[in-house]
Amino acid sequence: MPFTPNRAFKARPRLLTRSKDMHYYTPEGRPVLDATAGLWCANAGHNRDPIVAAIQAQAAEMDFAPPFQYGHPKAFAVSARIAALAPGDLDHVFLCNSGSEAGDTALKIALAYHATTGNATRTRLIGRERGYHGVGFGGISVGGISPNRKLFGSLLPGIDHLPHTYNREKQAFSKGEPEWGAERADALESLVALHDASTIAAVIVEPMAGSTGAIPAPVGYLKRLREICDKYGILLIFDEVITGFGRLGYAFAAERYGVVPDMITFAKGVTSGAVPMGGVLVRKHIYDAFVKSDDPVIDLFHGYTYSAHPLACAASLATLDLYREEGLFERVREIEPIWADAFHALRSKPGVLDIRTVGLVGAVDFESRSDGVGRRAYEGMERLFHEEGMMVRTAGDTFAVSPPLIVSESQMGEIVDKLGRVLDKIF
Repeated sequence: MPFTPNRAFKARPRLLTRSKDMHYYTPEGRPVLDATAGLWCANAGHNRDPIVAAIQAQAAEMDFAPPFQYGHPKAFAVSARIAALAPGDLDHVFLCNSGSEAGDTALKIALAYHATTGNATRTRLIGRERGYHGVGFGGISVGGISPNRKLFGSLLPGIDHLPHTYNREKQAFSKGEPEWGAERADALESLVALHDASTIAAVIVEPMAGSTGAIPAPVGYLKRLREICDKYGILLIFDEVITGFGRLGYAFAAERYGVVPDMITFAKGVTSGAVPMGGVLVRKHIYDAFVKSDDPVIDLFHGYTYSAHPLACAASLATLDLYREEGLFERVREIEPIWADAFHALRSKPGVLDIRTVGLVGAVDFESRSDGVGRRAYEGMERLFHEEGMMVRTAGDTFAVSPPLIVSESQMGEIVDKLGRVLDKIF
């Protein structure tokens, strides 16, 4: 089982057999409130009828179409819809199947772009400490979460990392973007001085570092990164696998922060988790560097058997319709202050060290046990599932919460109440 202590799980399983809207259900029929949108992905809720119907209809019409040398209409329709949601001239889409594939795809496009435009010395890739960009070799190389890296050898060469942006002393109990930390972006200037700009291909960061425990970008940080990248001709990639499709109140966090990166990776919420799908949005100048003529020559030697899978495209089109018809992105902006106030009420609970909220995301850090980091959070996760009927994510000794965008105000209160009761029990 992925990212799971297998023996501990099998000793006391947490099994799910059905889902609808805001809930999962166990084999016994017990409801489990989904406070994590599955795995940051079921933004429109579970088993929404329009998405189910679209998948069923597509399966009956065409199960698969090869993406190499052939295409199908829904692939172009969904790409156009996604590009229309993106800011600036992020007008072209390369579809794949997951956030991990999207991360590796973006890194390969960055390297190939520089080689194609006569800058083949630009091969260095820069990530960030505590960053997560999937589990491919490219993603874990630029990623900055130590346990994801340490067992897998030397990884890709020519990688460096920016410092992470979190400082509890200066940022604790922030609502939204913390005021302190924009200056952390200036570390890119130091890396340019160390390696020379002529060797650096791209920088990849998450607008909100999700898997490490929901750390929002400080005010002005992403704009400063954009300025430095522009200064030195470095491509800027936003990993929006988690923040895309409404999680921070906009189709993409790039819009929230007023920054147009050169590429955006996406996945998860693009189909509300119903069928695996991911992709990379690229700006016009990147697309044009590869697609130079109508000669029958392959433009980019990269792709996946299941890129633009018909079922995924059908699911995505139905999901995007739901987001628009129900105004879910706008709804997040409206309820963000309510969510923040409710979640920060946990500050009075025992052992709490910090609480962070941004968009429809909340994280609470608490003291670790003497027998190791993460053990108290694991106990809390088990108690929440078996005793409280709720699902959360853990990262070290942090509870990370990201409910579907359809969550009601009463369910927000229910989430906070359940977290509070369990925090009382594990201290």
